[in-house]
Parts: sequence; structure tokens; C-alpha cells
Amino acid sequence: MQCGYWDAGLCRSCTWLETPYADQVAAKQRAAAAALGEWAVEWLPPVTGPEEGFRTKAKMVVAGTVEAPTLGILAADGRGTDLRACGLHDPRLQAALPVLAALVTRAALTPYSVPERSGELKHVIVTVAPDGGLMVRLVLRSTESVARIEKHLPWLRAELPDLRVLSVNLQPAHAAVLEGEREDLLLGESLPIGLDGADGVTLHLGPRSFFQTNTGIAAALYREAVAWTSSLEVRTVWDLYCGVGGFALHLARPGRSVHGVEVSPQAVEAARTSAAEAGVAATFEAGDATAWIEGREVADLVVVNPPRRGLGADLTAALEAARPSYLLYSSCNPATLGRDLAAMPSLVPVRARVFDMFPQTGHQEVLVLCRADRGH
Repeated sequence: MQCGYWDAGLCRSCTWLETPYADQVAAKQRAAAAALGEWAVEWLPPVTGPEEGFRTKAKMVVAGTVEAPTLGILAADGRGTDLRACGLHDPRLQAALPVLAALVTRAALTPYSVPERSGELKHVIVTVAPDGGLMVRLVLRSTESVARIEKHLPWLRAELPDLRVLSVNLQPAHAAVLEGEREDLLLGESLPIGLDGADGVTLHLGPRSFFQTNTGIAAALYREAVAWTSSLEVRTVWDLYCGVGGFALHLARPGRSVHGVEVSPQAVEAARTSAAEAGVAATFEAGDATAWIEGREVADLVVVNPPRRGLGADLTAALEAARPSYLLYSSCNPATLGRDLAAMPSLVPVRARVFDMFPQTGHQEVLVLCRADRGH
């Protein structure tokens, strides 16, 4: 991928940009294999997609001035570097960013200055669905400018006819924190994410819900989970860290009891909406995964999709004691994946595959199927 920002020394986020893509994928495969090195695992070929234009979510730091805002990152001196034409972004995101920069000027949204600790607008976060629908979140220091944003909402909807959701998030602290706890909706409630070829399930993404930034590879990940488990004797499924229900909704089928657990109440509501809309018999509740499984009869299949820190000692101990027949582990960090699997010796990895969610970086997603070793 050719990048003018890289060539000019303005951005170094894509740390593997100068590495040929085939070499990037090979390195990720080696890292994943090393994490599972002690087990005899069936490795399927890595799943890859486009090297650029794949990101369906843009998190842009706002800086500069009302008249000339920048949307991008902060330089070492705390000043803004504009990255509106970032080659990683879906072209529809690229097209939306100049309009949002114009909104900054029209609504007099003073960009937040880190060096001066002054201003209102800190970040613009934009997500695009496969059908082109947009969700825009404006991270503000206070509610001072909300009335002006609402005043210009008709203009914004005319300029971005695919806008489905607009919200403001309040983050008053001077800290390296992307967003705050309060989210106020100005338009819509959730962004429908229809995943091509993934059983026709439409997920509903709320402003604060997590979803993969590479929608095409995410759809492939869900398809793989369905393919790996379709022939297994599985009547009950737990989807821990279920988010908006991606795995649970795709694994649900007649004769199966599927239940998702997620710490975010907003994500749980979104998952319930998707299940009702699709007529899928899956249930969801908000709760901590480790506390939730205590004292329960374990499901035949447990799905885990934790953050980079992994499952942790308490949950791996609980799963090791419970010994489900199968464990499906989706990991974004081979190091914590290897650590967690080593802590669950009765759950033996039998199949694995790398999904390249993040070209031009060392990050990856790895899907692993484990089978219980009853003699362990």
C-alpha cells in the first residue's frame, strides 16, 4: 500500500507498511503457531482480504481551529495532523470526513487543544455499515455546543443522506481516554450491520458497542465458527464476551440453546434486538463472565472472545474445572491466547486459523477450536 502520510513522515501507525503483504501474513501465522506450539493443531490457511480500504471505523482526533480543523492524530507536540485521506479507511468513511470537518466550522465546534487544555470537540468517531449506513459520534468536553449541533442536523443529514445514528459522548477529563460514560443520542439508536454470506444475520451496533473494524473478515470469522461446529454434538452454547451477539446469533439453530453474556448492557440490548428481528432463539444478559458461570452446569460449547488481556486466571480456572465438551476461542492476542490455553490443559486445541483483520500492522485474530480431553 502506498501512503503519502507515511512517505512524508506524518504518520507511523501502520508499523508494517514497508513489509510486503505476503510476508506480513506469514509472520502472523508464525506468531500464532508459536503461541500454540506444544499442541498438534490442524492449521487452516490464513484468511485475508484487501490490504487497504478495509477499515469500517475511523477514530479521529480533532485539533486545529474552528476555521481549519484537522481530523487525524496528534503530533509529538500535541498539535493535530490531518489524516482524512487515510488509505486504510473504507472509501465511504473518507467521503464522510470532509463533511464532518465542515460541521466543525458551521457549528463552531472549537477543537480541543491538548497543550492549552481548552476547547470542546475531542474526537470524531465514524462507522460505516456494509450497506453504506453511517454512525457518527462526537466526543465533547461538555454540552455547551449540543444545541448548535442540533441546529445544523438538517444540513448534516442532507450532506450525509446515509447517516443513521448521531450521538454526542461527554468526556470532560484532560486524559488520554477516548470517550466518557455519558452518551446522548441526537439521531437514531443503532446501526444495522448486515453481514454478507454469514447466514443473513443483521447485527445492531449501538454507539458504545464493540464490533470488529474489518467487517468483511468478521463475517468470514463467523462463517468459520459455524462450519467448525455444525457437525458437533452441541445442544447448549454459552457465548461469553458476546458483545452485540455475533457468535451467538450465528451459532443458534433449532434444537440448540444459545445464551450470551456481556458486561455492556447496551450491547446486550442490541443483541436482543437482532435476535428478535431475525427470529433467532438466542438469549442474552448483562453480567461478568467469570461470576456468571459459577455454579452453573456447563454448556456443551463455550465461545470466548476476550479483549487483548485474555481470559485471566479466574475464568481459565473456572473453565478448566467445568470442562465443556468444546471451547471456541477467538483471540486478538496470540500471547494471551497461549497463556490461557496452557492454563486449561484439559481443553486441547485441535484446529486453528489466522484471520488478518489488521493489515499493515502486527495485530491479528486467531480462531481456535478445543476439544475436552476427558482422560486428562
